[in-house]
Amino acid sequence: MLSMRLPFDKDSSLNILCLGAHADDIEIGCGGTILHLARAYPKCNFNWVVFSAEGARGTEARHAASLFAGMNMRSGPLLNNFKDGFMPFDGALVKAAFENLKAAISPDLILTHYLHDAHQDHRLVAELTWNTFRDHMILEYEIPKYDGDVGQPTFFVPLALELCELKVEHLLNAFKSQQAKRWFCREVFFSVMRLRGVECNAPSGYAEAFYCRKVAI
Repeated sequence: MLSMRLPFDKDSSLNILCLGAHADDIEIGCGGTILHLARAYPKCNFNWVVFSAEGARGTEARHAASLFAGMNMRSGPLLNNFKDGFMPFDGALVKAAFENLKAAISPDLILTHYLHDAHQDHRLVAELTWNTFRDHMILEYEIPKYDGDVGQPTFFVPLALELCELKVEHLLNAFKSQQAKRWFCREVFFSVMRLRGVECNAPSGYAEAFYCRKVAI
């Protein structure tokens, strides 16, 4: 088990690539970590990419990215219009989008989906992240869902309670279209962070967790 101790000093211009299949994935999976990184590394830069964000969902994605990344946004949000649930069938086009990212961005840290996520779009984004960025530090975040696929992550980011509150406030503020869904609520978001906080003995009791497959320092 690892806690967040990145090999950078606080004045580093840490270049971070945030990848999400859908409009709210980044914020649900690692919104607290993004807020934490922005405070720990004031000069950090976020590159924000969403692969399915059409119409009103795109508007929500832009709003959320501005709330979470704020002045630390370097590029994006780059919003693609791949159809929700059908990304594996557009695999060649999604792969091409990744190749374009590789040519444009050389990140120090990548935040992406869990490689064994039960959602097919999430899995594809994770697979192509590893396929495209082969010499980078990659952390895979988790998304709570009906499928119950959360497991035993290996990398933890303890979060101040204030940042947890801010994460949930931003989520509920930005993604109005999702609030009719029973799982999209304050209690679910806090329960996941509370469980992960217990597992890493976070001082506040709250944390976000990731799957970390390779680390080279």
